[in-house]
Amino acid sequence: MTVLKVNGRPVEISDRGDRTLADALRNDLGLIGTRVSCAEGECGSCTILVDGQPSTSCLMLAQQAEGKEITTIEGLADGDNLHPIQQAFVEEQGFQCGFCTPGLIISAKAFLAENPNPTADEVAVGMSGNICRCGAYPYIVKAVLRGAEKIRAVALAAE
Repeated sequence: MTVLKVNGRPVEISDRGDRTLADALRNDLGLIGTRVSCAEGECGSCTILVDGQPSTSCLMLAQQAEGKEITTIEGLADGDNLHPIQQAFVEEQGFQCGFCTPGLIISAKAFLAENPNPTADEVAVGMSGNICRCGAYPYIVKAVLRGAEKIRAVALAAE
């Protein structure tokens, strides 16, 4: 058994040692927001946070995540309240088919933690590890910029 801490909760999974974290999240825990597209770590669809850092879960073995804090797209919302970045993606239509969107939102969260007041060019570079096959990049950039505004507003209101 492997014990993982996923979205703030400890969970046990049966692990043969050769399973990817993406497979365990999707198939054992039902966290299907973690998408696998290329299975080679190139597209970013399977991006999750591991100890706050964006990681491609299709390249990580489940047992490698033991003892680490894992955050998936399902762990961002607070009940029915979307995370500010999730809400920004809805408002700016930062998606088309939606397949890549969870990985984009997770990557945006990590990016904005490092750069809370980015320019559009910085967003484009910061999000370059995620591929959107539909080509919704202008909307994705707008969504990340709006997410940054929302996060700053929440922080200001908390002061």
